[in-house]
Amino acid sequence: MSPSPRVGDRRAATVPRRGAVDPVKALMHRHRALCERAVDPLEIAAGLEAYGLTDRTAGRFLHKDVFSLAEEMYARVPRDGDARPPVEAPVEPEIRAGWVVRTLLPGALCAATLAGLRLTDGRARLLVAAVGVLALGLGLRAALARGPLAPRRPSTGPTPSTGPWTLWLLGYAVVGDGLLQVAVTGGPDALPTGAGDAAWPLAFAPLLALALACAPAAWTTHLFTVAARRRLGASRGLEEFTGSVRPLLLGVFALYLGALAALLAGGAAVLGEPVTFFQTLTLGALLLLARLLSLHGFAQVPSLVLTAAASAEALALTTVFAARLPGCDLLSVPVETVVGLWGTGGVPTLICAAAALTLLVHAVRVLPRASAHARTESL
Repeated sequence: MSPSPRVGDRRAATVPRRGAVDPVKALMHRHRALCERAVDPLEIAAGLEAYGLTDRTAGRFLHKDVFSLAEEMYARVPRDGDARPPVEAPVEPEIRAGWVVRTLLPGALCAATLAGLRLTDGRARLLVAAVGVLALGLGLRAALARGPLAPRRPSTGPTPSTGPWTLWLLGYAVVGDGLLQVAVTGGPDALPTGAGDAAWPLAFAPLLALALACAPAAWTTHLFTVAARRRLGASRGLEEFTGSVRPLLLGVFALYLGALAALLAGGAAVLGEPVTFFQTLTLGALLLLARLLSLHGFAQVPSLVLTAAASAEALALTTVFAARLPGCDLLSVPVETVVGLWGTGGVPTLICAAAALTLLVHAVRVLPRASAHARTESL
């Protein structure tokens, strides 16, 4: 009869041996800075997730998921007790007067420019328009350079500039519908004058609403950032964190759209223009989602989507003019069909809605990741 196994033997049989090479130790050495600076295991899990380690690959380190692996790494980090200074928790972004003023600057400059256009005509109006466009561009740049709308994390790869495509989308919101309207009827015969009764009408209410919406965009982004970081410290696992951040993302997204709708209604009433809710809200949603993804380090997809949206709007206008060539009548059929069903605003609405939906699906997938909100220096 064989002797009964000792407790130590049973324990050795149930606990897998790591062998001569400790894979967890090797992983800790590879991510030494991450382990030493981490405030809690979840921050290590977020860093590992950012490097591409998943629950499936965590099995190679004899753990069921990334968080379990992070707990062991956090526990095995050498600490000297009182001799080691405590690691400070991530500092939440503060509300500062500087970025508050910068987010109000685009709206103020746009309103001043529109007032100047109403009070001038002829060459003076052209000069006001040129100066106003330049000032608005600088104001938008200032609003995006600092504060909640400024990127705090490096992108995961090289990305092209989205500035020209964003300016095209904003410019189309002003002149695109009017140009398309006169194009499908055989025009234009003259340049736009900015007058309300001109043959080529301009729409300033969407631009004013989007410029004013820089402020609610900054506030909702700040709210999302602060709330997500609080949940990052309070959660006990990656799944728990993801489940709490996803409704937060959708909530701040809806809050921004509500603010944009209110600003559009007010601006259209003041300017005496029709309210284009769907067209402006889809464009605003597209721009906000692109900015949210970019400032959290996911800039490649927004760059591609903004480029595709701007190119689609340009293509829609091009096909209408190209259809005037002999034998090319069919080129304008898709655009003219959309215009016949939903008006000229249907073209940019469909384009921006498809682009915004693409970014929303992508944002719901990547922004609830803990790695999108962990401290940059830990990654």
